[in-house]
Amino acid sequence: MDVLVTGTGAADGWPTPYCGCASCSTERGAGRHRGQTALLVDGCLLLDCGPETPPAVQRAGADLRGLRHVLLTHQHPDHFSPSFLLYRSWTTEEPLEVVGPPEVVEQCRMWLAPGSHVVFRAVGPGERLTVGAYDVRVLTAHHGTPGSTVLYDVTAPTGRLLYATDTGPLPEATVEAVRGAAFDVVFLEETFGDRTDHGTDHLDLASFPEQLRRLRAVGAVTDATDVVAVHLSHHNPPTGELDRRLAAWGARTVPDGTRLSTGGAAPAPVPGARRTLVVGGARSGKSREAERLLAAEPDVTYVATSYVDHDDPEWRARVDRHRAERPDHWQTLETLDLPGLLGTDGGPLLVDCLTLWLTRVMDEHDAWDDAAWSDGAEAAVGAALDELVVAWRRTSRRVVAVTNEVGQGVVPPSAAVRRFRDLMGRLNARVAAESEDVRWCVAGRVVPLA
Repeated sequence: MDVLVTGTGAADGWPTPYCGCASCSTERGAGRHRGQTALLVDGCLLLDCGPETPPAVQRAGADLRGLRHVLLTHQHPDHFSPSFLLYRSWTTEEPLEVVGPPEVVEQCRMWLAPGSHVVFRAVGPGERLTVGAYDVRVLTAHHGTPGSTVLYDVTAPTGRLLYATDTGPLPEATVEAVRGAAFDVVFLEETFGDRTDHGTDHLDLASFPEQLRRLRAVGAVTDATDVVAVHLSHHNPPTGELDRRLAAWGARTVPDGTRLSTGGAAPAPVPGARRTLVVGGARSGKSREAERLLAAEPDVTYVATSYVDHDDPEWRARVDRHRAERPDHWQTLETLDLPGLLGTDGGPLLVDCLTLWLTRVMDEHDAWDDAAWSDGAEAAVGAALDELVVAWRRTSRRVVAVTNEVGQGVVPPSAAVRRFRDLMGRLNARVAAESEDVRWCVAGRVVPLA
């Protein structure tokens, strides 16, 4: 398959010309523009055709002279502009097959006289049909009234792709229908970025990785699958930050006009970091960043190192909020035995956080007391830190740990708190030295530390 990605944007594009938000201004300033999402496969099969699609094909250096098949997902105007049928008829009478939900096909018919060269095929979810050289499975979308929007699973002799826009969280029937598909490329919508209160049948940066997890669980997405986020809007962060987040989930964006090829040797998976340390101050976004990194993983264990203080309502509310924000399939384990967990095989670990772990280790050994510190607590705490660093170095698990940077404020007034500050700084430095990936969070922004 030769796939021309004619557009990757939502209905109003990105940047939208009516907006001066930071996302739109950044994209505009960088000369990036994303038009309405559509694909041209092998020069002959078009997936969606909004008003911007034919001009976008030409801007990419291609044309539609060989177009013989059009698969339409639904009747929203950014995906479906039936006037192209009229304009095409002015130039050619080559045969054309138009496939889509019944109401889409019915609207298409109105643009051509009876007996035209165009064949219309109304389809619904669950159908399978041959379209030229392609085996096409029609899938259920979560968008609008049932059956009004469909997704497409398209197989050619040289590859297989999933075109999944527009849709909210994928219906179970769709996930089951693509079991074992091992797609070469998946185009999955991600419209609303960080805005999760949109209340629409679209995906965002919270629900997007969950769909990838579900697709991976049934073998539809593999390590060799190229996952491309499409239907992007200005609710997303600018492209650089968006790509950084998507990379953690094995996905990416591509510019409009990109050509992708399938059917050759599968690209070797890019090895990711095994150990990640996320550092930041209070409310800097460090926990959110850590959770994002593992959002598409199937079996994460969240390791909570804090006390659950039932006498502190504010702390109790904070813990409850964190629990509510975690994916339902994650497990939570409250423990101080980080070396034990790191030393066993298993799924990814998210440790939140090393600062509270150190606090509790010092509590266990009464290390806040100067006399106890001199009388053996210093050696005991030092041994616990050594054990943790060795386990972190040797672990075979994917692990992300959150920690606080506590040494950038005023000098603490007591020896005990200065002791804690110094131990925390040394522990952070030692864990960072044994990590492939260290990230600094400040004001909600993430900076990689080399």
